Amino acid sequence: MRISDRYIGKQVLVSTLYAVLVLGMILGLGNLFRQIKPLLVDQKAPLELVLRFVLSVLPLSLIYIIPWGFLSAVLLVFGRLSLHQEITAFRVAGVSLLRLAAPVFVIGIALSGLSLWLNVNVVPGSRADAQRLIYEQAVRDPASLLKPGVAQGDFKGDGVDIQKMLIEARKGDWLEGLHFFIMPIDAQTSAAGTYVHAARAALKVDREKSQLRLKLEDAYFETRNEQGKVDMAFAERAEPLVIDLKNPKTRKVRMNAMSNEQIRDEIAHNTELHPDRKVLMQTELSSRYSFSLACFSFAFIAVPLALQARRRDNSHGLLLSLLIGTGYFLMVMLADQFKTNLGATIMLWSPNVACILVGCLLFRRARYS
Repeated sequence: MRISDRYIGKQVLVSTLYAVLVLGMILGLGNLFRQIKPLLVDQKAPLELVLRFVLSVLPLSLIYIIPWGFLSAVLLVFGRLSLHQEITAFRVAGVSLLRLAAPVFVIGIALSGLSLWLNVNVVPGSRADAQRLIYEQAVRDPASLLKPGVAQGDFKGDGVDIQKMLIEARKGDWLEGLHFFIMPIDAQTSAAGTYVHAARAALKVDREKSQLRLKLEDAYFETRNEQGKVDMAFAERAEPLVIDLKNPKTRKVRMNAMSNEQIRDEIAHNTELHPDRKVLMQTELSSRYSFSLACFSFAFIAVPLALQARRRDNSHGLLLSLLIGTGYFLMVMLADQFKTNLGATIMLWSPNVACILVGCLLFRRARYS
């Protein structure tokens, strides 16, 4: 290993660590508070449960912060080297820019491996743990789930699946303006659901059984059959609707909380899987691998952009790199909008391909400048 490798590698590693810490405080804490606010503020969960939730959602921030921190670190290190004419000194000594950037590629590969481990093995489990902890809070205090103006979903009632629930106001044990959409638990995919609106609903909490009991008043029921015809019904009072929170196994596991093996098994063996959901599952698998290559892809483009930014004595290169980083993450997120697996796969991998191709072009131009 050359002295230049140790010199540049150490600076990139230290700068990456600082950048991850700074971005974690700026971006991660804001996202973290948004995640824990329902537990900490709305549902008044105990501190021990909140701390466990924080540890569960922390890896979710790292998968974004690590690539962005690495990109920022390379820009800062090579920009500083260029500003102090150290790059010129190395090149006069016969060290090419590509050879000088070798530690950056090695670190990028290592961080991509770390990102792959986080995306495949840690993050799905963290999302599942976060869902489980929210469920534990629901069991501890079922009434805390019903917050005015906040849409809740995926509850199990007496033979029904409450997919969405919203209340407009709450006064003690009375709910006002209750809206929810229910589906029979044993219904097929094509079965029609029922929209229900109640002007008021009496709320009773059974903590021993972890149940919510809602007795509806001035209720309106609307069902659309397979032919598109709407059937309506009205009731001055309706029998209590029982929402059972006792069995977490009946709750639907979100796609992003499933392991790779669970997703592949669902795709291979679930004959009733809707084509759109199958595409989303395949997209989720591809995104875990493509997103993990962000650090390696950024290594190609960050070095030459840092040099160009300093040579022009302005922030164009840094601004361009930040735009590329933002564009990278946006393109990955937009892949979910595609209805075919091919389109989603192309969108997921195109940011990596673009960064590598543009980076190679910029490296080539930097050799002769």
